[in-house]
Amino acid sequence: MLKPDRGDKNVNIEELVYYVRTRAGWLQADFRVGGSLDVLKDFLAAGYPVIVEKGFELDPTDGGGGWAGHYLLLTGYDDARGVFLTQDSNKGPDREVPYAELDDGWQAFNRVFLYLYDPADQARIDSLLGEDADLDRNRQRALDTAQSELDADPEDAYAWFNLGTNLVYFERYGEAAQAFDTALDLGLPWRYTRYQFGPYIAYFNQGRFQDLIDLADYTLFRTEKAEESYLWRGWARYRLGELYPAIEDFREALRLNPYYLDAQYALDFVGASR
Repeated sequence: MLKPDRGDKNVNIEELVYYVRTRAGWLQADFRVGGSLDVLKDFLAAGYPVIVEKGFELDPTDGGGGWAGHYLLLTGYDDARGVFLTQDSNKGPDREVPYAELDDGWQAFNRVFLYLYDPADQARIDSLLGEDADLDRNRQRALDTAQSELDADPEDAYAWFNLGTNLVYFERYGEAAQAFDTALDLGLPWRYTRYQFGPYIAYFNQGRFQDLIDLADYTLFRTEKAEESYLWRGWARYRLGELYPAIEDFREALRLNPYYLDAQYALDFVGASR
């Protein structure tokens, strides 16, 4: 429903929330970042399964192997043994994942978690979230966590990237762009920019259009069916005065995903047909 092209492997967390809200109206869904193992356990103990996005090592026979992003459904935990009970679309049902292993992979995605619930339970959800019920406070805490991790290890590329992601939320684009520069210079898995788009936003708002194009080119060389990269490359080209190449990028983004509202908007904005 969300990605009609089967070669397009990435569904971002906002798209999952959008799907629930538009296709399963009897449910509510939302997400927060900067999660902790304790908050995951609090949700599970209260009867709300949670989905986390984390790094994952593919088998060599699966797309060439190596690091990839992966969603994992958590349905229980055991403090005595230090494990979560998970339902894994890649490795199967009822798989136990140690706390440390989950957190290690989770950091790569700003420790994001998604939860689903009956809308009548909103007050209970807010109670479970505590201060994180407020989006600004949640992002500030995630920003502080990334900074603390950098204080402990300035070579932590994931922490630099998370710092940039949270700075983008606060529209601190100059600082965010510098954080992303550092993360990319330190080195990230080659699929990484297929899943997260903060650098595009930061570079665009800083007028670093060629840097945006270069990053999009790199990402598309590795994973050609990445409509977000086409979209942002198109916006950079548009700002550089390259209207027709921009339109081609917007159309390609929409060809890959006919439901992509941002690509539809882009074409409408520049006055081009779909």
